[in-house]
Amino acid sequence: MSSRSESVASKSFASGDGRYHRQTSTFRDVIAPGTKFEPEVGRYKLIVSLACPWASRVLIVRALKKMDQVENLLPVTEVDTFLGEKGWCLGEVDTDRPHNPANGPKIPGHENARYVRDLYLAADPDYELRATVPILWDTKHNTIVNNESSEIIRFLDTVFDPFLPKEVQGISYYPKELRKEIDGVNEWVYPTINNGVYKSGFATNMDAYLENVKPLFESLDRLEKHLQGKKYLVGDRLTEADIRLYTTIVRFDPVYVGHFKCNLHMIRGGRFPNVHRWLRELYWNNEAFKSTTDFDSIKKHYYGSHVKINPTGIVPLGPEPHIEPLDQ
Repeated sequence: MSSRSESVASKSFASGDGRYHRQTSTFRDVIAPGTKFEPEVGRYKLIVSLACPWASRVLIVRALKKMDQVENLLPVTEVDTFLGEKGWCLGEVDTDRPHNPANGPKIPGHENARYVRDLYLAADPDYELRATVPILWDTKHNTIVNNESSEIIRFLDTVFDPFLPKEVQGISYYPKELRKEIDGVNEWVYPTINNGVYKSGFATNMDAYLENVKPLFESLDRLEKHLQGKKYLVGDRLTEADIRLYTTIVRFDPVYVGHFKCNLHMIRGGRFPNVHRWLRELYWNNEAFKSTTDFDSIKKHYYGSHVKINPTGIVPLGPEPHIEPLDQ
């Protein structure tokens, strides 16, 4: 039996009213001095999907803070890009062969775990919701610290600074003097853009689709005006607001326009020149953004996993290129 025929996404993500309601994250602890989860090297693991915009937020912060330069500080396990019936798979999905432990998550005590769900059940044997990524795993207490990306990027912003290269110590992407403005941007970007593409794409009736796709493009128009004459969303520096928005906008033309029916306009093409410039500058001028963006994984995941939306599983060739160069 092929893995695609077993896709969990063959079931609708929408509720009975045809509307998509995002699941609330349940593991909400933080890594902090003086708590159960002390900052330490060699203790924590990060489990992500390269296709997932929420996981990509965390990967960007990890790269910006140069955590990859500190051995065993926050090693990453990447799940398979395909989301199957049993959820994210730790290694290559292949239902016709037994699991190869070499593809495991490299987490002590869970080397033979095949699915992210196995880790959730290890943390909470009664867990019944979907097993999502990213997750921050604690090998000391054998549990999940946090599975909410917006909170993970907040404490990773500073908590490991004593272990990091000196040039990034003290650099914050949520600085005190800009927090009110950052929060203000996040308050409208998240529901209408970050989550708006999902509420449009997973809608199962026209009313639910229209009540979300229209606010999505109204917010993109607002974003276009907001970025007029500005390099970044808040102040004159890169902040959390840019990180949180980028992971949606970089997926917009390759995936959301077609797969999620967000096709009133593309980011490229002239409707959103300021947004388009902002996106390309982040991608081409900052390795933390470019290195964590895997267009092949993104397209294969969305078009391959959501059988209810794309039953043929065909991954379209375009757009070409996935992201345009800065000189266009």
